[in-house]
Amino acid sequence: MRNWPLFDLSITTPRLELRLPSLDDLDELADRAAQGIHEAGYMPFMFPWSDADPAERARSTLQYHFRAWGSLAPEKWSIDFVVVYDGQVVGTQGLMATSFAVTREVGTGSWLGQRFHGKGIGTEMRRAVLHLAFAGLGAHHATTEAFEDNHASLAVTRKLGYQEDGITVHDRQGKPAVTRRFRLAREDWQESPGYELHNLPACLSLLGLTS
Repeated sequence: MRNWPLFDLSITTPRLELRLPSLDDLDELADRAAQGIHEAGYMPFMFPWSDADPAERARSTLQYHFRAWGSLAPEKWSIDFVVVYDGQVVGTQGLMATSFAVTREVGTGSWLGQRFHGKGIGTEMRRAVLHLAFAGLGAHHATTEAFEDNHASLAVTRKLGYQEDGITVHDRQGKPAVTRRFRLAREDWQESPGYELHNLPACLSLLGLTS
């Protein structure tokens, strides 16, 4: 798409493709949300959107991506990929930043359809956006945050070499809950073989960077 080159941006890994979603991709992602992301009685998200009924989860998934497309600007952006594994959209992986040209700092966020948990996909898709951040965009730091009872997310974070960066106490559905913050410096990032970026140069100006 000539006037929105982000739709041509993708990352490939040994098993995955991460790409900006088409409308058909978003429909499939919404199906994954409706089918379930986590076990009942547990909430890994700051905003409990996944606690809604399946149809509402599907709609809110679409709306989130539409808002991200419409609000993207060089000063503040979120690139939200769909993750394709074995020909199926299985989840989403985001990379976001504010004043990236100055801060050179990104954050990440993701979810994966529950039936695809336990296959190492979460680690591989996080590695993919770290490759984009450090190898493609020249980031200096990547940050992430998760509730301390989100053991799967914390395991991925620690596996990838992030360092602890403090805690925050939140109101989670009327009860206090602690999140742990982490930071990964460029010098501590380890590049992995088989990760490739496609069609990035045309996107740089949309992210506040020059080619």
